[in-house]
Amino acid sequence: MENPVSNSQIVLQILLSVGIIVIFAKFLGTLAKKIGIPQVAGQIVAGLLLRFLPIFKNFGNDLPGTLFGETNQFISYMAEIGVILIMFSAGLGTNLKSLIKSGVKSTVIAFCGVMVPLAMGTILALCFWGFDGFGTLKFYKAMFIGTILTATSVSISVATLKELGKIKSEIGQTIVSAAIIDDVFGIIALTVVIGISTGSGGIGIILLKTVLFFVFAIIAGFLVYKFFKWYDKRHPHSRRIPIYALGIALLYSYIAERFFGIADITGAYIAGVVFCNLSDAGYMESKIDINSYMFFSPIFFASIGLKTDLSGMNLNLLWFSLAFVIVGCLSKIIGCGGISKCLGYSWKESYQVGLGMMVRGEVALIVAQKGLSVGMVDSIYFTPVILLIIVSSMVVPVLMKNAFKEKNNPVQGPESPDAIEQD
Repeated sequence: MENPVSNSQIVLQILLSVGIIVIFAKFLGTLAKKIGIPQVAGQIVAGLLLRFLPIFKNFGNDLPGTLFGETNQFISYMAEIGVILIMFSAGLGTNLKSLIKSGVKSTVIAFCGVMVPLAMGTILALCFWGFDGFGTLKFYKAMFIGTILTATSVSISVATLKELGKIKSEIGQTIVSAAIIDDVFGIIALTVVIGISTGSGGIGIILLKTVLFFVFAIIAGFLVYKFFKWYDKRHPHSRRIPIYALGIALLYSYIAERFFGIADITGAYIAGVVFCNLSDAGYMESKIDINSYMFFSPIFFASIGLKTDLSGMNLNLLWFSLAFVIVGCLSKIIGCGGISKCLGYSWKESYQVGLGMMVRGEVALIVAQKGLSVGMVDSIYFTPVILLIIVSSMVVPVLMKNAFKEKNNPVQGPESPDAIEQD
């Protein structure tokens, strides 16, 4: 029989841990945004401080377990739900019609924007760890390092393009469309690499499971979409619709991993895509984002900091982090920019496309977190991922403004319609 006092202590631990994490993560996230750094970076730093600052180690000494660390199971569970909500919201924000109409060029750019970073990241890891043959655990872990580099976060690029008045230009539309497709290819790459590395079968079996999942997702998604379209007409802007949709997303996540061996975040993303064309998709996204923004996302990003192991930091990891950031930035320019040149764009336009695809964000962290959960990446490698996010987020806007500058036609400033809309 369980001890009621022990249960009470666990509840107290949860209340104290979550309360401090939410407040601290939101405060540092807001502070980061004000100084021009993505909020997620501030929330990650909050997790790092909670783990390593001595003052926080004195909280809850009479409570069992670790207050903020990875052994606090409740925080781990909430972080997992948080990442599912983030990916579901990303799917809801997908413009499926634009995705379909984006054309061959954007698809090819996105494909190369995934394969080149995957290859370069794998080679980078093998250069540091050594190569002992294909099919080994070391090789698969190196592939996962490459998989982390496939992610693109286009939000900062979009904001910069709006400021420059270039969001509706051919290059602007190419960057946005390619970034959307990049996410799809990146998720497929993540699914295949995890499946192969965890011994879920040969590459043929993994690809078959992936195809079967997408067939299931399309058929089930069509039925779900038709039902919700009918239901949405009868109950527009009803709060019950986002609740039902969230339930579907959680079921998609479960089915993806339980029956197809696909990452649960893939199921959540596909569920979002199923609902993205509903007339109330924006309303649903706003409701999901409230829960994510207020509670689950801060816990998820702070948990990244909590799980980051700096005790293993040494000169070798420092050099790896520097190389990881350089390769991460250059691989998108080489992959996306290089193929853009082959597709008929000028050198300048190709460089602009490569820059627009260079930013990394929360998806890279989500991929790294998934790798940690399946034993494909060690917690010490969160450090280079965080550095890549911060560096790319700060460098890209500056480089894009310079890349879009025209000698005889200055870049549009606050007078442009897009800039006014952004303000």
